Amino acid sequence: MTLLNLEHIAASYGASRALFDVSLTVEEGEVVALMGRNGMGKTTTVKAICRMIPATGTLLFDGTDISALPSYRVARLGVGLVPEGRRCFADLTVTENLIAAARKGPWDMARVTALFPRLAERQSQRAKTLSGGEQQMLAIGRALMTNPRLLVLDEATEGLAPIIRQEIWAAIAKLKTETGMAILVIDKSMAELRQVCDRATILERGASVWTGTMAALTPDISERLIGV
Repeated sequence: MTLLNLEHIAASYGASRALFDVSLTVEEGEVVALMGRNGMGKTTTVKAICRMIPATGTLLFDGTDISALPSYRVARLGVGLVPEGRRCFADLTVTENLIAAARKGPWDMARVTALFPRLAERQSQRAKTLSGGEQQMLAIGRALMTNPRLLVLDEATEGLAPIIRQEIWAAIAKLKTETGMAILVIDKSMAELRQVCDRATILERGASVWTGTMAALTPDISERLIGV
């Protein structure tokens, strides 16, 4: 069953067009990579999905037209966002960050801290005192506390130390195998994406130019559409 369906999405920042023709789908329980070079529209697509910017085209979540909904209603429908740059509440503790977004469901403090034991060790610390990797874990945990049906990860491993990146990717793999949660991943780590993703959509200049399975994403296609 299709959970997220985007068809011919266009969006602008004022007079500057950022998306021209983006189409992608995420099925229930599927992990999809949204890929492309820098500046090709990946984060803008995320903002369109989460209703942070106006967009035209077909934008459906579980069959519901969300194109005119405010962001908070899209979140309540089950879209959990881990934004680029983490954006934790700096002056709140780890616990306060997590409970601020909590909604009823299987994901609670115990389950989140089991996924990320470091958060259990730092429950009383303010977010601004955490390392970058710990803040990223907190951002993912906060999104999980909303008990989403679709988790959107925008550059969740960017700028992190290799050992922390491994922990984040291991958590994503665990979410896939143990929960069946649908996940949309924006990242540049091809090796890790191949391990956890079922399909990919590649953007170029604000438009979808390739969609297929990870097995069909050959080195030639990758080099032509993603390589520097």
